[in-house]
Amino acid sequence: MSDVYIFRRVEKKYIIGGEQKRKLIELIGRYLTPDLHGVSTICSLYLDTPDYRLIRNSIDAVSYKEKLRIRSYGIPDSDSRVFFEIKKKFEGVVYKRRVAMSCADAIKYTHDGVLPAEGQIMNEIDWLMHFYGMPLPRIAILYEREAYDVEGHQGLRITFDRSVRYRDHDILSKSDSSDVPILAADRSVFEVKTEAAMPMWLSAALEKCSIYPASFSKYGTAYIDMLNENKAKGENNYA
Repeated sequence: MSDVYIFRRVEKKYIIGGEQKRKLIELIGRYLTPDLHGVSTICSLYLDTPDYRLIRNSIDAVSYKEKLRIRSYGIPDSDSRVFFEIKKKFEGVVYKRRVAMSCADAIKYTHDGVLPAEGQIMNEIDWLMHFYGMPLPRIAILYEREAYDVEGHQGLRITFDRSVRYRDHDILSKSDSSDVPILAADRSVFEVKTEAAMPMWLSAALEKCSIYPASFSKYGTAYIDMLNENKAKGENNYA
């Protein structure tokens, strides 16, 4: 299996309730096949500067956004396989470039700057890391994901993310006692990820279920929530 991954696609997000999801699955379920990971816990460690420059730039940006993160399928141990990733969005198109490595190597690299892998994409990650002054993991975003491939449509994926939550301390802890929810328990983030146009049957199903696109950033929402919590406590904020 390759350790280097490149993606280019359009990602449409929707916030849906339980009944909408049930109706949608009734309409499109026959097209769906669980992907490689199926149902899994996603953990993304977002790297940022002490003043949260990356997420502030992303929130303020109109046509271009970029993030650095370490993603795992499941809350990682030190020897777990993770992906060190650049995620960029330009005029609605998402570009991801990532390299697989152990969690221990990824975290060590953020602290000592010694490259854990060779290659062009790792060099691009390293350039961006140094551009931002070697940002550290600041917030962990976690959620339970159902992921599906779509029969007959290569490059089309559908995901449902529920129990979306974050933590801004002890971010590699196995415990969930300090996790803060950022989406109601009965709501999911539904995403359509495609390299081409959305098939008509899917567009028709979304319209029938009254499901419409929504602007929602998990990291951005967690950052704003953290700011509000800190403000309530009288702590320093970066706005």
